[in-house]
Amino acid sequence: MGLLTIGGFARQAGLTPKALRLYDEMGLLRPAAVDAETGYRFYEPRQLERARLVAELRRIGMPLAEIAEVCGLEPAAAAQAVEAFWRRVTADTAARARLTSLLVADLTGRATTMSEIDFRFAAGLDAGSGRNTNEDSAYAGTHLLAVADGTRGPGGAQAAAAAVEAVRAVDPSAATGAGLLTLLAGAVTEADRAIRRLAEPGRGEAGGDDAGGGADRPVTTLTAMVRNGTRLALVHVGDTRAYLLRSGELTQLTQDHTWVRTQVDQGKLTPAEAAAHPRRALLARALGWGAEGEVDLALRTALPGDRYLLCSDGLSAVVAPEAIRSALAGADDPQQAVTSLIALAHDAGAPDNIAVAVAHL
Repeated sequence: MGLLTIGGFARQAGLTPKALRLYDEMGLLRPAAVDAETGYRFYEPRQLERARLVAELRRIGMPLAEIAEVCGLEPAAAAQAVEAFWRRVTADTAARARLTSLLVADLTGRATTMSEIDFRFAAGLDAGSGRNTNEDSAYAGTHLLAVADGTRGPGGAQAAAAAVEAVRAVDPSAATGAGLLTLLAGAVTEADRAIRRLAEPGRGEAGGDDAGGGADRPVTTLTAMVRNGTRLALVHVGDTRAYLLRSGELTQLTQDHTWVRTQVDQGKLTPAEAAAHPRRALLARALGWGAEGEVDLALRTALPGDRYLLCSDGLSAVVAPEAIRSALAGADDPQQAVTSLIALAHDAGAPDNIAVAVAHL
């Protein structure tokens, strides 16, 4: 088969003549021959494979310098290089998405005016039917909702109380927007360090009653929401949860940091299997356990009519989301919602401590 003109080669390769001229100048894809008088480029058909690879790599956004390196590798090594590139792109995109969400929320909050906010709140604790001690902690106030679930024993109760006290110390009037998140993260980091000082070093796994050495190590989950006007700063670690009821729809605002959740994310368990798994209480992250200060942070804008629920797994693990939605939607005030939700947990057997905090706007 003879040489292909640049136009014919471009059509078969899925490239443009302009792109081929650029790749020639960069040494990425040299023509097989160049007419000495006209400068017209010609290509061999066997160069199509490389040209198509270059085209595909450009479509996924790989820089030309990296494409040159990939094209010089064996297929297996080239595949690994492409995977590594895409992991970097994914991580960068996720980081930009988080920053964008914070910026949008911050700008939205600045544009939102609500001169007077009726922020009603209530919290409740119950040991449950299967426990004779209570390691949960809950708080509701004008500027804060918080729940924490410590490991069984006095150390866990102490850790949960310390976590809630740490976020209670945050002054929401001292900052707005992302600055509020910074204050909240700093308070939680200090609580994490204090809880770690209570622990015996290097023992066991963190989690609920079924988790390795968790009972020997003071560990706690924490989900808290600090309010400044219509801005809500959310911090979360562990398997306590935050929910939002807006326009009749219940949305879970947090993701559980549990071993079974990681198995679901990796496709190794279905959500139904995870819910019934004997290790479903095993935590992947908590205060006093895992990477220091590794918590989820989010900034939200509250709207009139919103109803927020923070709870421990003593509620969420035994009561279906639809029942939670109905209890929140049907309550005339937060205290009625708290009472109804704890009653639902008892109707389901209440095998664990129950912590609930509710706010209505």
